[in-house]
Amino acid sequence: MTGMTRRDVVRHTAVLGTVTLVGGGSVLALPAGAVAAGRPGSDDAPKRPTSPNGWELEEKANDVSTVWTRPVPGTGLDMDVRIGDVETVLVHVVRRFHYEIDELRKGDLAGWRAPARVQLKRAEGNQASGTAVAIRPGSYPPGAGEGFYSPQLMVIRDILAECDGVVRWGGDDDRPYEALFSIDVPPGDKRLTALVARLRTWADEPGAGPGTQVDLTDTKRRKAATALERRQRKTA
Repeated sequence: MTGMTRRDVVRHTAVLGTVTLVGGGSVLALPAGAVAAGRPGSDDAPKRPTSPNGWELEEKANDVSTVWTRPVPGTGLDMDVRIGDVETVLVHVVRRFHYEIDELRKGDLAGWRAPARVQLKRAEGNQASGTAVAIRPGSYPPGAGEGFYSPQLMVIRDILAECDGVVRWGGDDDRPYEALFSIDVPPGDKRLTALVARLRTWADEPGAGPGTQVDLTDTKRRKAATALERRQRKTA
């Protein structure tokens, strides 16, 4: 694929210690401080504000936070993301985009953003909890639609279906934001746990996971993608 989006064509023609975590097809090293920051606090602690998908907001990244700058294997890029299960899923999404839609370059990923810099009541507010990533937000800005060609849309739909509804695409919202991919389940949801277990299993299986050939025309995959699209559009 070229670096041109459908909209482009239309416009021109009309830390210290580490622990290891297996995820997204590779072994990722986590800052030791990040693990401590991710532990649940006391039940008596005051509730912290959350993003639209129910995850706690983070004011900072890489500093006593659940959000850290993490590599996206195979792309040469990194992004600020909530470590652990969320990281595993969003890294998977980004890698499939990179391999199957278009090669990503430096500056193409916008993960966590400070709460004061996003509209917290909209889907992009999920970035403030480190549970969403915008892929090429400059090419697919909020409010603009029809930025992808049909074959690219087919890949996006397949990625979403592969994630069993754990991930939501901003292109399905009433106010589309086609760059945005968000975790669409709350903390502790069993669907997230099950998906992460499957993705980590693929990391040890030759011919599985991002970068491997996928038959997007497979009847079962297409049916799953269409069914999920209908469900998620209803909740836009």
